[in-house]
Amino acid sequence: MTEIDFHHNFNLFFDGLKLSRQNEDRTEQMKLCPQMGTGLIRRFVPRFDIDVVVSEVTFHQDCSLPLITETPMVELNYCLQGKRELTIDGVQHQFGPGSCTLQLINEVGARFEFSGNEPYVMVGVGIPVPTFHHFMENAGGGRSVDFCGILGQRPFRLFQEKTDPAALITLQRLLKPIRNKGMNNLEMECSVLDLLSKGFRSFLTEDAAGSTRLSKSDMQKIREARDIMIERMVDPPSLMELSRLIGMNDFKLKVGFKEMYGTTVFGYLRDKRLEKALALLQQGHLNVNETSCAIGYSNSSYFSEVFREKYGINPGQLLKHAAAGISLEQ
Repeated sequence: MTEIDFHHNFNLFFDGLKLSRQNEDRTEQMKLCPQMGTGLIRRFVPRFDIDVVVSEVTFHQDCSLPLITETPMVELNYCLQGKRELTIDGVQHQFGPGSCTLQLINEVGARFEFSGNEPYVMVGVGIPVPTFHHFMENAGGGRSVDFCGILGQRPFRLFQEKTDPAALITLQRLLKPIRNKGMNNLEMECSVLDLLSKGFRSFLTEDAAGSTRLSKSDMQKIREARDIMIERMVDPPSLMELSRLIGMNDFKLKVGFKEMYGTTVFGYLRDKRLEKALALLQQGHLNVNETSCAIGYSNSSYFSEVFREKYGINPGQLLKHAAAGISLEQ
């Protein structure tokens, strides 16, 4: 079982924090020792090749934790509250609230830095390299994204961006039952796979496009098409008009867009519209009808239907949550 012994990297982290853990690779709840601070670190292993760590802690004073990873792995991390730092090979990386990071980790020395008297809420998902490669395979058995190919000669690579609104919904679904001890392994696995899918698509899609049969010029035109659809979200061009705008025939545009982004032109537009709607509703400044119009849906009933289909909640209900100040940390 050496190829999935990535759990050991997490064990080193737990031991460095002097957590009283009982297992090497099992679900358990660990309380921060009173001398260090307050709070819980919950570990979930919904299946043998997934390690999920939910940290809700506050340290009494600044905490510095050195660690040397011993097994290659891939980790997706969400920082919901608190600001921490990670130093690898002398390079400092910062993780603030609302950030999402994808880390490809080989054997490397790292140092984690946490500030004292600052509440932290973080969710990390780790998988071994063979599982990452399995997820990256296409239906034909080929693989366009490779762990070593992304790392090159480096022992570590980090991608970071603002957390996608859709991922925040998934995190909310994940955290609430975890805190109430009401989530089984199947539900946990489904939520985690959804997060991994969103993260891989966001960070690695364009890297994967580099190995397609599309020329650099074609890929640039397709990216231009994507930008046009986002900019003209309320009144988007037809596929024929879009193809004329970028100077590419409509068939090649359809095929190339699906190859680069994993969905159709209008499927991509639909997702981006709903993501913007989610952000607008969370801000609480517009009602459902206004939000519907703001993203290009003239029929608010249809908008509510597709929104509920994507996020599992009615837009009106989400608006009430925003008005009540309900957040992930509550």
